[in-house]
Amino acid sequence: MVDCILAGVGGQGTVLASKIIAEAAMAKGYKARTAETIGMAQRGGCVVSHVRIGNDIHSPLIPHKTADIIIGFEPAEAVRCLPYLKDTGVIIVNQKAVKPVTASLSDSDYDGSEMLLFLRSQVENLKIVDGEAICSACGSPKVLNIALLGAAVATGSLLISYADLERTIRAKLPSRVLAMNLQALSLGVEYD
Repeated sequence: MVDCILAGVGGQGTVLASKIIAEAAMAKGYKARTAETIGMAQRGGCVVSHVRIGNDIHSPLIPHKTADIIIGFEPAEAVRCLPYLKDTGVIIVNQKAVKPVTASLSDSDYDGSEMLLFLRSQVENLKIVDGEAICSACGSPKVLNIALLGAAVATGSLLISYADLERTIRAKLPSRVLAMNLQALSLGVEYD
């Protein structure tokens, strides 16, 4: 079984990414269970998706210290979910911070750098992704979720492959955005 946490803020495509992982796993013959916890604000509130892949899953929620991989769409959200990660787990995290409303109201200068430093000190298997650069290369900030899925599948921590993700993305996304999302997937896989 593989347990995956996706952590971000509203509007980043966290829920869509979790559905793509689950559908790719089911197409490969695995069972998949998902659950989301969504913050109070539709845009800007925290979003955490649990995805469990395997053949003997009894609950969609992942217990603490058991996640194989955390995909962090935002540094502080990755830190918030750190208690879920098992000791040998992997974190993929986008380096660009999303300034929370509270920081904006207090005129705080939050940029996520302290969160990234903390993750570096706590997590042996950490991959920091410049999602902003990938999104810029693809021409849209809306492909961040797919880029991070690419980086995650490249670790080998999921029971699905690049080809599995590609098939699911082709089936699930509208044709008008397909090319940029496939480019983001490819750039995420190749990211070092």
